[in-house]
Amino acid sequence: MKARFTWLCLLPVLMLAASAQAQIQTNPTQVDDAEIDVVQGPLVKGEPFEYSTGGETYQGYLARNVNDKTPRPAVLIVHEWWGLNDYARRRADQLAALGFVALAVDMYGQGQVATHPDEAGAFSSQVMQDWPAARARLEAAMTKLSEHPAVADTGMAAIGYCFGGGIVMNMALSGMPIEAAISFHGSPTRAVKNPQSFGGVVQIHNGAEDPLVEREALMDMAKALEAQGAEVKVVHYPGATHGFTSPEADEVAEEYGLPLGYNAAADAASWQAALLALDEALNDN
Repeated sequence: MKARFTWLCLLPVLMLAASAQAQIQTNPTQVDDAEIDVVQGPLVKGEPFEYSTGGETYQGYLARNVNDKTPRPAVLIVHEWWGLNDYARRRADQLAALGFVALAVDMYGQGQVATHPDEAGAFSSQVMQDWPAARARLEAAMTKLSEHPAVADTGMAAIGYCFGGGIVMNMALSGMPIEAAISFHGSPTRAVKNPQSFGGVVQIHNGAEDPLVEREALMDMAKALEAQGAEVKVVHYPGATHGFTSPEADEVAEEYGLPLGYNAAADAASWQAALLALDEALNDN
C-alpha cells in the first residue's frame, strides 16, 4: 500500500515534467545555432623582436593578435628603469588584445634587466645623459616595426612608465614622428636640448602624492611641450604615489625601502584615458 501511495504522489510530478519536455521540443522560438554570429576572439602571441643601431643589438618584445589579418596601428611601450621586464611585456599583451601591434622596446641593449635600484639608476641615467643615442635606438625600433606586415601605415604612438614616461615625453619634445606620447608616473627630466615642433597628443598621468616627481619640473615639461604645439593633458591622481600602475610596486617598496605603491583606481582610470587617446590618435575615432 505504501509503494502504491508513493507512485500516486509521483505521478503528477512526472506528468508535469513530460509536459515541460514537450513544450521545449515544440517551442517555435528556439534559436538555431546557424543564426548566431560566432567569431574568434583575440589570440595574442608575443615574440622576440631584435633591432640594431650603433653596433649594439636590442632585444624587444612584439605582441599582436594573430587571429587578426588586418594591419593595425603600432604602439611602443618604454619600460621602467628596471629594463624590459614582464611588466612591460604584460602591457604589450594587453594592447595587442585591444587591436594594436605593441612593441616593448629595450633601451639598455641585449635585453639587460637591473636587479637592484642602484643598477637601475645607473642604466637609466646613462640613457638620459645621451639623448641622441637614445633617440637612435627608438628610431631603429620604429623603422623595423614599420616594416612588419601586421603594422598599418597610420602612424605610431608611445607609452612609458617611470623612466619610460620620461623617455616618451622627450620623444614628443624632440619632435619624433608619433601621434601620441603617454606617460605614467614618468620622470620629467629634460634630455632634449633643442625642442622641435610636435603636433600630437601628450598625456601625463601623475600620482598626486609622488615624492619622486617634482611638481614644478613636471609642469615645466608640460609647458615646454605645449610651446612646441602639443595638445597636453596632465592628470594628478589623489592618494597615488610613484609606480601606481604596477601591482608589484608594494612588494618592491618593502624590499628596497622606496616610496612606491600600487593604486588600483589610478591604474584603471589612467589606462582607460590612455586607451581613449590611442584610439582617437591612431584609429581616427
